[in-house]
Amino acid sequence: MSAPMKVGAVVITMGNRPEELRALLDSIAKQDGDPVEVVVVGNGSPVPDVTEFSTHVRTVEVPENLGIPGGRNVGIEAFGPSGRDVDVLMFLDDDGLLAQYDTARLCREAFAADPELGIISFRIADPETGVTQRRHVPRLRAADPMRSSRVTTFLGGANAVRTQVLAEVGGLPDAFFYAHEETDLAWRALDAGWMIDYRSDMVLHHPTTAPSRHAVYHRMVARNRVWLARRNLPAPLVPVYLGVWLLLTLVRRPSRSALKAWFGGFREGWTTSCGPRRPMKWRTVWRLTRLGRPPVI
Repeated sequence: MSAPMKVGAVVITMGNRPEELRALLDSIAKQDGDPVEVVVVGNGSPVPDVTEFSTHVRTVEVPENLGIPGGRNVGIEAFGPSGRDVDVLMFLDDDGLLAQYDTARLCREAFAADPELGIISFRIADPETGVTQRRHVPRLRAADPMRSSRVTTFLGGANAVRTQVLAEVGGLPDAFFYAHEETDLAWRALDAGWMIDYRSDMVLHHPTTAPSRHAVYHRMVARNRVWLARRNLPAPLVPVYLGVWLLLTLVRRPSRSALKAWFGGFREGWTTSCGPRRPMKWRTVWRLTRLGRPPVI
């Protein structure tokens, strides 16, 4: 029998949620099976005291806030190049909590059973109400969050990635800083032949929040949407994809200030470097379409 897969976890923190961080680390420490080694990245701030978990928790502090993808990439490399010291890396928000003790075991079993599976997106549920927000179900048909399925993207702060995927397609795009970095990685993984699952039985408890609570939300969402398309889509689909999102944004009728920030970010996405362009194959476009989300929306 082969040895069980080694599972690690990456948590980034701004140091402002010490109690929530310790609760998360406690839920990781209680996972069934072999211990999960954790790297906590202080993203431009000191890591709160986590010495009670020092047996399986390491800390890394970086002098400036590298953004969400940059901070997570630091955590990946703490497990060796592309995370090679482990087989699977979980990425968890520092104010989340693994709801059950079998999540790491379920990850091991899922990846071992399906050699094409590259990424698992967990279900996020409010700890008090149990409700999963529609935006946390990474597919268009999101009415039933309890239905597991193949999907085309994943949730950034509640997921598990096979490290072989990172070795093949690279990590998260540092320059994105915040928003859409998961979809960029997901599209590259799908283009390389990997699959992504949404699993409703793997649950991260997380308080219900609105993404617009971040001051940079509207600008980053628009800028990174343009970068995402420019980096990954075949040229004919770039204007279609961005045109659809422009219409959707207008239909949602954001405030005047939000719309101004959005258009500023949209313009920035065209006038600044998006990084290397590697358009996906047309067969990947067809795969995304068969999975229920063609890359025009």
